[in-house]
Amino acid sequence: MQGDGGLSSRTSSISQSLRISSSHGSVGNMDDGEPSTQQTPVIKAGWLDKNPPQGSYIFQRRWVKLDADYLRYYDSDKDMYSKRLIKTSCITKVASTGDQKFEVATSNRNFVFRAETDAERNDWIKVIQRVLEDRRSQPASTSLHIPENVDKCGLLEMKGCKPKLFVVVATDKVYLYKNGEDFLSGVGVTSVDMNLGNVKEVDRRSFDLTTPYKTFSFIADNEQERSEWVEAMRQSVAGALSNLEVAHKIWSVDSNRLCADCNAPQPDWASVNLCVVICKKCAGEHRSLGPSISKVRSLKMDNKIWTEELIELFLKLCNEVSNQFWAANVPPSEAIDQWSSSVERKTFISAKYREGKYRRYHQLFGNQLELNKALCVSVSTSDLTETQALVFCGADISCTCGDLFFSQPLELAQQTGQNLQEEFLKQNRTSEIPRLDLGVNLEKQYYVMHHSVSHNGYLYKTSSMTRLVTDRKAKEEFSRRWCILNDGTLSYYENNHSSTPNGEIRMDEIVCVAVIPPDTHGYESTFEIYTKSERLYLFAADSPEEAREWVKSITKCFLPLRAEELLSYDFDRIGRLQFKGGRSLERTRVGWFSLCKTYLYTYVEDSETVEVINLRKLAELSTKDKDILVLVEKGRITYILAERKLDFTGWAAAIQKASSTSGDTLSEQQLTDSDVPCIVEKCIDHISSFGVGSEGIYRKSGQNSKITSLLDSLKKDARSVVLTEEEHVDNVSDTLKRFFRGIGEGVFAEHCLQWLQVTGIEDKSERICRYQDLLQALPAVNRATLKALIRHLYCIQHFCDSNQMNIHNLAIVFGPTLFQTDGQNYKPGRVVEDLITCYLPIFSVDSQEIQKQLDITSTIMKVRNENQVRRRGRDFICTVYLMEKKAECEQSVHIAVTMTAQELTETLLERRNIRIAEDDYWSCSEVDDSGELERPLHYSEKVLPIFHSQVSNSSHLIVKKNPHMEAMLNYIKTRAKDTKNGMMKFREERSLLGFGASFHDRYFMLNSSGLRMYRDVRSHRPEKEWPIKNLTVHLGIRKKVRPPTSFGFTIMCKNEKNEKSQWFLCCDSLAEMRQWFAVFVFLQYGSLWPEQGTPARTRSAQMDSTFGNLPLIPIRGSETDIRRSMAAFTTDPLTV
Repeated sequence: MQGDGGLSSRTSSISQSLRISSSHGSVGNMDDGEPSTQQTPVIKAGWLDKNPPQGSYIFQRRWVKLDADYLRYYDSDKDMYSKRLIKTSCITKVASTGDQKFEVATSNRNFVFRAETDAERNDWIKVIQRVLEDRRSQPASTSLHIPENVDKCGLLEMKGCKPKLFVVVATDKVYLYKNGEDFLSGVGVTSVDMNLGNVKEVDRRSFDLTTPYKTFSFIADNEQERSEWVEAMRQSVAGALSNLEVAHKIWSVDSNRLCADCNAPQPDWASVNLCVVICKKCAGEHRSLGPSISKVRSLKMDNKIWTEELIELFLKLCNEVSNQFWAANVPPSEAIDQWSSSVERKTFISAKYREGKYRRYHQLFGNQLELNKALCVSVSTSDLTETQALVFCGADISCTCGDLFFSQPLELAQQTGQNLQEEFLKQNRTSEIPRLDLGVNLEKQYYVMHHSVSHNGYLYKTSSMTRLVTDRKAKEEFSRRWCILNDGTLSYYENNHSSTPNGEIRMDEIVCVAVIPPDTHGYESTFEIYTKSERLYLFAADSPEEAREWVKSITKCFLPLRAEELLSYDFDRIGRLQFKGGRSLERTRVGWFSLCKTYLYTYVEDSETVEVINLRKLAELSTKDKDILVLVEKGRITYILAERKLDFTGWAAAIQKASSTSGDTLSEQQLTDSDVPCIVEKCIDHISSFGVGSEGIYRKSGQNSKITSLLDSLKKDARSVVLTEEEHVDNVSDTLKRFFRGIGEGVFAEHCLQWLQVTGIEDKSERICRYQDLLQALPAVNRATLKALIRHLYCIQHFCDSNQMNIHNLAIVFGPTLFQTDGQNYKPGRVVEDLITCYLPIFSVDSQEIQKQLDITSTIMKVRNENQVRRRGRDFICTVYLMEKKAECEQSVHIAVTMTAQELTETLLERRNIRIAEDDYWSCSEVDDSGELERPLHYSEKVLPIFHSQVSNSSHLIVKKNPHMEAMLNYIKTRAKDTKNGMMKFREERSLLGFGASFHDRYFMLNSSGLRMYRDVRSHRPEKEWPIKNLTVHLGIRKKVRPPTSFGFTIMCKNEKNEKSQWFLCCDSLAEMRQWFAVFVFLQYGSLWPEQGTPARTRSAQMDSTFGNLPLIPIRGSETDIRRSMAAFTTDPLTV
């Protein structure tokens, strides 16, 4: 038996053999065909006796299977993984040896089998020989049986197996061999299909490959080796689960079957803006160029982006055509092949696409005006090669074409119907033009390493990762390491006596360092390091001071000298990002960003100063195409680009968190440019637009559930909430009052008592001066908020003839609200009354300024009143059916804008004098014209929008008995939680390219956050996830879909971008279907029926939900009446 040293040397020699043998030509994959997760069909299977390798006369009974690629034998016919497999291409001979026995010979070993009869033996020999003849008839690629597509191979220790095994990861399979010689001769132990696999790290050296049938536990030599194996196997799992539909389409052009850069066969990646198909190794180098130069997507996994137009574009601009432009002048000495090193590959790809060194220059190159004119002409034709040459030689995609109606090339392509030109321009809207001056020096200008910086000490480290750390890491998952920072390299050792490092991180590879909040992990003080190779390293220190010292020392090593001002801030995250600033999208720049609390500091190489963005005051923060973060502030827009996915995702999450509400004080809210919380400004603007003339505004109560929901949404992200006209002003006014009641420290902060004491000053001018002094003592945000609110209330009282809310009434409401009291003390109301009455002198406001605001409000009220008068005479006359769609059941109904499904149902039943029995549940349903789909409407749904959508949906409304409602109500009453989970059959509307689809069993979980779909009940990560608010559920499935049962749903999903999708779910029984539908409706609307257990309600019994269920404060009457009514609200101050 050889030691590990001998095995290691043999492994390296095998790896060398892999390279040499593959250089003779294309040898195919492990199965001599295209990668596939499906097993090759079995040609013959049965029981045979096998002679053990020791040559004993005792035969062992084995289950033997033969397919075109392998002869395998198992302990039993139930086993999934073989005891031994023999590659059929490695079998040299099969012959009879007498006594029902036959021998299968390979280059280094013979296998003897025995059948029950001579006839069965002869049949086995005949079948195996036929397979061998078919193999020999195929063209031989190499003398060695070595696969070309091996992603990783080497020795690993496996639990339960004493000697180390030789493990091979090849595309979508993992192969186990006893040793390297068996690997070369094609005789292995077993193979694992990775479409069933899951790879999980166990500790520093161990990891598990888990399948539904068996868990393979491996142990690597060290932590770095384990990480490489885990990454290789996870890539294999991803490849096994991928979809080959797009790849086969793209590969239908011969030149697309070879990588555009290194000629590697079967490339399964592409740069969608450069229009080249590339291999996995080249895709990594393309990704390092950044999305502004090359947008890399997978042919197998990124199915959603591969539209018909994009696929057609790749068929027209195939690798051969694209390389006539990009590789027109490649010197043979600089060309690469599939065996080139990563350094050679990086140099070539950077020169080819970043610098455009080998491109075919357009004859108009250098003449910007003529290039733009030529582009406008080219996009209206089908000449894609001309457009490609013009764009990548400097033509401006956003140039003006001179046409009166279609001012840009993209609009011109749309008008002329050139869909492929339009697709090409869309993919290159943000692409950078290749420039020679950005070549070799691009990396050098970013990093000026401080070799003088050094630091050392013990840190705690986890294994490196390729994704963000979302789970809490316990102390046991960290390993104590001696770390040394010196000469631009961070090295970590087993201990301070070790001479060889376990690993190292070069400072010029670091792109970001993040300080993690305390108590996120087992250790209190942790920080993360992100590198250009898309890896994340998590470290921990014994104290916050020590962690901060390490972070600053590391940051000094990769930060440019002029950007060291960023180190002076107490930053949470610091690093390098690509961005575009201002209104121009033409030039991508590199900046150094430092995130400190709610401020984002930016340093650009050519700038003399550090710029700052207050994230709380952003007007907009959004993500575009998942790889661009858009920050909009007053007078400036910043686009942060995803040069690398890992650190960009971390930056995006950190900026989103920093820009959101972080507490319950006014200064911790999202703010406008004038320091007013967004939640306050949005509510005031809404009421100013739609509620100034509303009688009893701020005195009438809204609907509690809607107020709670609206306040939660505004607190979570007020910037993204849009208050439409449909949102009732009483709900918004109550939301504003509830916000002020719950605000930490109140509007008046610690000076609250001093404000109340001012009411005792009798002299008005002295009182005003005191108010002014106290106003100046408030924090800036509190002062701006109070001014905005009082200005709003001043406008409200100006129109008291319409809304009945004079200064005194407003003071009664807002006194207890702003001072957060119970309403028993008159002083808070007196303060608010003074502030409104003396608004102009206290807040130093010009009378002309406030008059302009009053004029605007008056105009808005006038226009709204005119529109309301017109709207009253604009009820729509619509057709509704009673019980069934027949001519005699047709009813014409006046549908008002506000009419609900419940009101429509009651209108028809009253018109036809239909009496409702106790066990009847009449409701309105939307039914498609074929009668196959039906959606029972919730009683609170507005009917008119459904009529407007019927023009395209071909559906109608029917009022009839709901046969499911009683069972649904009983289920909702007896359920334990507002959730539902279980197995259902799932099918999407159609596959990406229009191929057929079928139903598959999936596990579903439905709760208030959304609907999640898992592969099975044991899965931890959902395959798909939909927000519950985006789903519209119809009972039934069209017959052409061929549902396996008659109890199903058709579900429509509309996302935030108004993109629609449709899919189908099937249940096993009617009861199960009713339960799922009941939970769907209950989660979306909060109820199933107006009053649980009551079939219907008359209109007189209905309560105006707009005003909730509390008695309103009298709008007219004496002060005594009003104050007496106020006492009823002291038990629940939130309603005031």
